[in-house]
Amino acid sequence: MLAFGGVLSLFQDDETSTAEAKPKPSATESAKKETKPEGKPSAPAKGGGIPSPDPAQRAKLISALSAVDPGLTAKEDRAVSRARDVCLDIKEGKDAATVQTNTKMRFDGIGPSVTYDQAADIVSAVKSSFCG
Repeated sequence: MLAFGGVLSLFQDDETSTAEAKPKPSATESAKKETKPEGKPSAPAKGGGIPSPDPAQRAKLISALSAVDPGLTAKEDRAVSRARDVCLDIKEGKDAATVQTNTKMRFDGIGPSVTYDQAADIVSAVKSSFCG
């Protein structure tokens, strides 16, 4: 019976359906409506505007992060990427407490658990190495 109805619908002319058809929202419109999950640091856009350390600054940053805790630099590229995000927070003028909290959350996942005091030391390392 369902197949019979489908066949009949093929032969029906429905001129009003094209005149009243409403466009569906595109996938890009949905993607533009991003939400920030609670308990996560804001994720800055990669690329434009985020200072990137040159090789000498990178070496200084890695050394300073290792002094805070050697586990923070087990994955150097990840540590540098997170340090760039910290720098962006600083450059955007976020208050010190927010920068420190975001830093703690960013670096907690790449090695040992990071304390708030260590997060402050990480912020200092970022500032002194390439984000001054």
